[in-house]
Amino acid sequence: MTLRVIQWSTGNVGVHAVRLLARHPEIELVGLWVHSPDKVGKDAGALVGIEHLGVAATNDIEALLTLDADCVCYTATADLRPLEAIADMARIAASGKNIVSSSVVPLIYPPHVGAGMRRPLEDACLDAAVSCFTSGIDPGWANDLLPLVLTGQCERIDNVRMMEIVNYATYAQPQVLFDTMGFGTELDFSPLLLTPGVLTFAWGGVVKQIAAGLGVEVEEIREVVEKFPSPRDLDLGFGSVKAGTMGGVRFEVQGIVGGEPRIVLEHVTRLADDFAPEWPQPVGHSGYRIIVSGSPTYTLDLQMMGEDGDHNTAGLIGTAARLVNAIPAVCAAKPGLLSALDLPLTPGRGLMRT
Repeated sequence: MTLRVIQWSTGNVGVHAVRLLARHPEIELVGLWVHSPDKVGKDAGALVGIEHLGVAATNDIEALLTLDADCVCYTATADLRPLEAIADMARIAASGKNIVSSSVVPLIYPPHVGAGMRRPLEDACLDAAVSCFTSGIDPGWANDLLPLVLTGQCERIDNVRMMEIVNYATYAQPQVLFDTMGFGTELDFSPLLLTPGVLTFAWGGVVKQIAAGLGVEVEEIREVVEKFPSPRDLDLGFGSVKAGTMGGVRFEVQGIVGGEPRIVLEHVTRLADDFAPEWPQPVGHSGYRIIVSGSPTYTLDLQMMGEDGDHNTAGLIGTAARLVNAIPAVCAAKPGLLSALDLPLTPGRGLMRT
């Protein structure tokens, strides 16, 4: 059965989602929401650089929600508007459509989000008998699905560490890189991302989800942050960083189990490969590392590369692909808010070109 899907936004993730939806053998793209008035009326394929698809972009929400569709792929930016995004998705759910989303990342593990915040969306899903699944690559499959798979092959588990080790110099989202993350700011400045509690809000759900999968309880979440000053001026092409300002950041979101940090989410983020050489380094180029310590100990290094030679492109495609390829399972799942613990394995069915 072909599933009818609406794509919501054409930003850095959405542009890849449109391509994936258009080419997925079990999905038909039937609608596209765009924020910019300049995009309204344009063909979805033209907007993302592929063949025309016969689907015109619109900013008419009512018209979209009256379409006969099984699911909405919601990828609108929500870092600074989580409540508005939840309200959007609640409205989508109330129209009888399932949702896959990369937007409100704490919903990776719904119990992590306060009941008052998640209830409008949760109630809308239950009332309409639809489901909502939030994921991506990080938070997402690189630090929930992969470690969960590895832990299932152990005799004993002592610690679990999920690491992102990435050079962000080509991550062309100036607002996120400079305003949210704080690159190029003075070392004593606290950007939004590093404001106490924000790291826990964003990634604490990943830690709690791993704990839930292991059947243990997180007693406390701790945040640890270290910054690195850029040793030289950098021109990234979409912004600049002066010498002495933040050129690297390393943080941990530590899940305390039995009084010790046993489940740890770590990011090692640089703007140049030679920055902070004493920090963990990737194998080859930027990627993810999962370490499950115990009997046996597993270390998994995941490398990623887009066809354009950029690892950040690979990350964006991986974010969109996790959502799009999960759509059949989400549409078949129980109503409500879902996590990776609620879905079966979702392989790339039909994606091998023959």
